[in-house]
Amino acid sequence: MSALITVTNLQKYFGTFHVLKDINFEITKGEVVCVIGPSGSGKSTFLRCINQLEKIDGGVILIGDEIVGYRRKGDKLYPLADREIARQRRRVGMVFQKFHLFPHKTVLQNVIEGPIKVQRREASTCRSEAMALLDRVGMAAKANSYPSELSGGQQQRVAIARALAMKPEAMLFDEPTSALDPELVGEVLSTMRELATSGTTMIVVTHEIGFYREVADRVLFMDHGRIVAEGTPSEILTDPQNPRVRSFVSAVL
Repeated sequence: MSALITVTNLQKYFGTFHVLKDINFEITKGEVVCVIGPSGSGKSTFLRCINQLEKIDGGVILIGDEIVGYRRKGDKLYPLADREIARQRRRVGMVFQKFHLFPHKTVLQNVIEGPIKVQRREASTCRSEAMALLDRVGMAAKANSYPSELSGGQQQRVAIARALAMKPEAMLFDEPTSALDPELVGEVLSTMRELATSGTTMIVVTHEIGFYREVADRVLFMDHGRIVAEGTPSEILTDPQNPRVRSFVSAVL
């Protein structure tokens, strides 16, 4: 199966600090890949580069056969206009550590904002699709509530529904449970498990071992800006061959 997202020789700097070093990665449609590793290893920056929230300094990212952020003409690449970048960005949904819901809008209004205002889709269709998504994440009963009336776990489930409402081809999750109280983590992970089992293409940065042990097709281990190991959850967690991975897994287990 051809890759949905392909990353080749990705380089990213913050000033003189080399954050991502020669990252090579592919994910196919319906695959769930979890990215793990110590804090500061470049995991979140990796996701932000895929979604064009950070400009890359070298290498190429493809979504399907489209070059992210650029158009090829002959042997040269030319930066895309902001409108084209926004169109590309909609192909990949992203859920962050913080929920970023509009506080002055209801749950339903938060979910339909993008499809109506950005994609210019029919309002009644967007509302019915949004209610179906809210039902899917267990939040339909809160459609008329405001974010301040919700728990952190509920807000994150609304954020997931909002990302799905744009009908992305893949979903990126950047430590989606790290800002939650421990008792609220399970409800968000349950929603993500449902997405995974339904065939949603997902790249998940997470420290939740139980989640990637159960759900991931592949696990990437990042350290100092590089992918230093890759394998199935059992290969990474049970019998890691790389000493750095073995040390990390031993500590978190």
